Amino acid sequence: MNVAAPEQRRRAAVRAPRRTHGPVQTADSRKPQPQRNVGIVETPRGPVQGYVARRSSSGTKTNTPIMETPQAVSVIGADQIRDQKPNKLDEVLRYTAGVRAGTFGADTRNDWWLIRGFKSDDVGLFLDGMQLFYTSYASWKLQPSNMERVEVLRGPSAVLYGGSSPSGIVNVISKMPPTEPVRYIETGVNNFGNAYVGFDVGGPVATQPQDGKQDGKLFYRVVGQVQNGGTQVNFTPDNNYFIAPSFTWKPDADTTFTVLASASKQDTRGINFLPYQGTVTSAPFGKIPTSFFAGDPNVDKFTREQEMLGYQFERNLTDDLTFRQNARFAHIDLTYRGFIGNGWDNINMATMGRYNWYAKNTANQANLDNQLEYRFNTGPVKHTMLFGVDLKGYQIDDYQAFNFGTVPSINVFNPAYGLDIPLTGAPFRNFQITQKQAGTYVQDQMKLGNFTLVLSGRNDWVETSQVARDTGATVGQRDDSRFSGRAGLIYNFDNGIAPYISYATSYNPIIGLNAQNQLFLPETGKQAEIGVKVAPKGFDGYFTASVFDLKRQNVATTDPSNVLLQNQTGEVTSRGIELEAVANATKELKLIGAFTAYHLFTSKDLDQSLVGKTPTNTPEMLISGWADYTFKDGPLEGFGFGGGVRYVGSSWADTANTLEVPAVVLGDLAVHYEWQNWRTAINVINLTDKIYVASCASASSCFYGDRRRVTASVSYKW
Repeated sequence: MNVAAPEQRRRAAVRAPRRTHGPVQTADSRKPQPQRNVGIVETPRGPVQGYVARRSSSGTKTNTPIMETPQAVSVIGADQIRDQKPNKLDEVLRYTAGVRAGTFGADTRNDWWLIRGFKSDDVGLFLDGMQLFYTSYASWKLQPSNMERVEVLRGPSAVLYGGSSPSGIVNVISKMPPTEPVRYIETGVNNFGNAYVGFDVGGPVATQPQDGKQDGKLFYRVVGQVQNGGTQVNFTPDNNYFIAPSFTWKPDADTTFTVLASASKQDTRGINFLPYQGTVTSAPFGKIPTSFFAGDPNVDKFTREQEMLGYQFERNLTDDLTFRQNARFAHIDLTYRGFIGNGWDNINMATMGRYNWYAKNTANQANLDNQLEYRFNTGPVKHTMLFGVDLKGYQIDDYQAFNFGTVPSINVFNPAYGLDIPLTGAPFRNFQITQKQAGTYVQDQMKLGNFTLVLSGRNDWVETSQVARDTGATVGQRDDSRFSGRAGLIYNFDNGIAPYISYATSYNPIIGLNAQNQLFLPETGKQAEIGVKVAPKGFDGYFTASVFDLKRQNVATTDPSNVLLQNQTGEVTSRGIELEAVANATKELKLIGAFTAYHLFTSKDLDQSLVGKTPTNTPEMLISGWADYTFKDGPLEGFGFGGGVRYVGSSWADTANTLEVPAVVLGDLAVHYEWQNWRTAINVINLTDKIYVASCASASSCFYGDRRRVTASVSYKW
């Protein structure tokens, strides 16, 4: 049972004595615990019951039922993560409505996803409600083994979170220290020889209770994993080392203080940038092998060292007033070096051009979020008011350099390695960029009968500066201020049907430089959404449908003449529909399904030829379904199997929409068996070993998707 589930008491004292309203949650829903869901009250920071979450805090920053949240939200719990065995965060999102996960295919460096057609991994990643922003190459890496749940909030969220993607956020909730002992170890290996060993231990620290009370107790947890081995691409390892200690102190029933720390290191190599002809279509010689490595093992490397330290504090001042303060400091040091593919030198000879590349990024990010929640009534209207002050600080040392014409071409069938060609000349970027952001927000959730009205407003003040690292001179500075707002209304019929409508604006002060080495203009967005949520009585599950019209202004897009650089187009519009179903249909059967279809197009641009065109990398239809069945009794008790199908629609490889990347259908499979404290599993992604291109950023930048990956694992708890 987790300790640090701090969301509100909701006048618990009316129903029970105050001290009996401590949070009660399962220890680790990824472990085989057949009785784990008995008597459990779900909280937004605790385990999900099977596949069906009932509550979420991402849409309101309060403990709110999903059926009373007038915005599209999806929750992936630890059971689903365990059953599907994702290797990284974007794989967790593969079966989620509105999300295109793994934009760049079999890339070991980063997690990539689009929400409602827009790139959201850079400004849309949150950990425990606080942003993990990145720019340039200083991206963060989170480990699925330490995820209690992953919440996807679709649509603008700046009104609560400040600068973020107008299309939505992905909020990862960490595993918290449990009140009951956790002892868990797992090991596995896949068909590429990539093996791992992970562990999860925790529980109460041995203390002497006073007079039988549980107050003043200390709880801890340590989650860790070591992963090492190859991938489907030659000379490209995927080595990860991760540890996350945490502890919770409860001096009394109304106070909770949790400290969370983590440290990780990744050692891999860069992704292949391959030409359209030879991957999507055949070259004179056929297709480039998916195992081909375009760089040089003597030169190429991608290393990330990452550390985080933060805390979550909650104090129930009265039965109706709660104060929360969350804080975190995060540091990353990343080095990216290699020979990068640059299209065909001679397609008839199967020789591909390359350029010499180096990037060194060091970044620090600090977050502090103060919240005061007040619950009161005005006549028949029940209010949940939220007042907040949110502070962010970000700084990056961004060094990038490249040389064209210094690296020899490489033959894709007979590659020659062993080169070591140094970079020459001055870097094209050598800046320190600092951004400070302060935001104040207020929200009122008003409940009158079956109606719930949510009104939210926020103002941000942002200061951004750019300094040349070699001279110390300030070469760019801007101050911005903007208001963001949201209004949403939902009505819960007694039969479980809940129609809703919402409108929201967003504001995102982008950190980064355009192709002219100038600070990006702030990005803005607005969205109208209508939908319906259905939770049939007596059925453990729900269905959602939403229709939206989303506009994103000042979008940073890749310069088609140089994929290393970005410019800001005028406006991109996304209009679409999303359907999602999730159910614990029976005690044996769990189901999820998603359908996404939208029209994504450039609605304003200085280049009129691009108006009406769809940006690259962006499929406009996504369909997926997954089911898992586990025998609960009889001779097959403990045995289970699951499978899923994913359809990813076609996309474009060029801004003129003349080069199409075909749609693909992929199958996944899982077989597992639990016996006493043991669990064994075999998980397969891309069951038919389909060779396909995940997307293309341009005609010279295409990326193969994952080949068939078979992972065998065994775990033990005690």
